[in-house]
Amino acid sequence: MSGPRIDILTIFPEVVRPFLGASVLGAAIRDGRLDVRVTDPRDFATDRHRTVDDTPFGGGDGMVLKCEPVVAAIEEVRGPGGRVLLLSPRGRLLTQGLARELSRAPQLVLLCGRYAGFDERIREVTEAEEISVGDYVLSGGELAALIVTEVVGRLVPGVLGNPLSAGIDSFTDGLLEYPVYTRPREFRRHAVPEILLSGDHTAIERWRREQAIRITYRRRPDLLRRTELTDEDRKILEELEHEGDRRHP
Repeated sequence: MSGPRIDILTIFPEVVRPFLGASVLGAAIRDGRLDVRVTDPRDFATDRHRTVDDTPFGGGDGMVLKCEPVVAAIEEVRGPGGRVLLLSPRGRLLTQGLARELSRAPQLVLLCGRYAGFDERIREVTEAEEISVGDYVLSGGELAALIVTEVVGRLVPGVLGNPLSAGIDSFTDGLLEYPVYTRPREFRRHAVPEILLSGDHTAIERWRREQAIRITYRRRPDLLRRTELTDEDRKILEELEHEGDRRHP
C-alpha cells in the first residue's frame, strides 16, 4: 500500500460508512489497498452527555465544535507526518493538483465540521490546514471529506481497475476530458464519430486532444491559461478563436 492512511473525524460516522463500503473505495479498502478509518470525537468527550459543541462567545447563531474532544481525537489518530485537514469553505480549493500533493502524504486526518464551525483554537493548536471543495455551503463536512477521500484514493496505485484511467480524467493534464462513446453506433440519429471506428489510433488520439481543447475552451477557458500547450494545441485554439469571431462579427 503506497497511499496515505486516511482518518475521517465526524460526529456522524453513520453518514460516511455506507459510502466507504461501496464501489471502488469499498473494494480498495476491503483488499487492503486503502486504509480509511472513521473516528467519532464524541468518544473523547469527558462528560456523561458526550458533549462536543457549545454556544459561541460573543453571541450569535448556532453551536461551535469544542476544542477538548476534537483536539483529543486528532492527537489520538494522528501519526508522524500526518496532515490535519479541516473541511471549511474558507480553505484552499481542492484541485487535482492538490489531490496529487495530498496523495504523497503518509496520513490525512479529515475533520468534518458541523453547526457554526470549529473553535479557532482547534486549527491553531493542531496546525491544521483548511480545505474547501467549492464555493457553496454544506450542512457538514462529511460529504466534503468523502470527496477528498475519493479524489485522493483514486490516485493510489491499484485502486482503479484500469491503471490508465486516472491519467485520462478531466483536469489531469489541465484540460476537461474528451467525449467518449460506446455501443450502439447510432442512437436516435446521433452517430458515433467515424474517426473512433477507423482503427487509426494516432488519428484517434489527435481527435481526442482536439476535442478536449475545444470543450475546455468553451466551458472552462480559465484552465487553458495554466495548461502547458503544444504548438498543435495553439493552432486548434487559433481556429476556435476565428470560429468565434465569425459567429460574432
